[in-house]
Amino acid sequence: MSEGRLFEPDVLITEQFVAARRRRSTLSSEKRLMLAVLENALDDYQKHVGARDRNGRILFEDAAAWIARTTNDHVFSFEHISEMLEIEPSYFRRLVAKWHERLLDAPARAAQSAAPVEMVTSSARAALALG
Repeated sequence: MSEGRLFEPDVLITEQFVAARRRRSTLSSEKRLMLAVLENALDDYQKHVGARDRNGRILFEDAAAWIARTTNDHVFSFEHISEMLEIEPSYFRRLVAKWHERLLDAPARAAQSAAPVEMVTSSARAALALG
């Protein structure tokens, strides 16, 4: 492998990073703030979705309620931020719902795949006890 090829990915990553930062910097200050509010809500939603502590549940519930609210009555409503950032709010909500659904289905799928093993083990125990 030549030295030039060894370092090409770093250059590409740096170029992509600079391009992404440049695009973000072209947003107005207000839109950057709106994007930060949206990112914070999504972060709270994802980090605290299964929270057992009171503060975590509150953060999750607040984020979920904010995303679900369909009113456009103030500048920092989900609907208004979505509109200003050219994000389709219903599409965003569907993606969040799908993510949440997959998260909730993961333990059920694991339990289903474990169930046959558990049934076989129970049957084997029963057979040993009878035998």
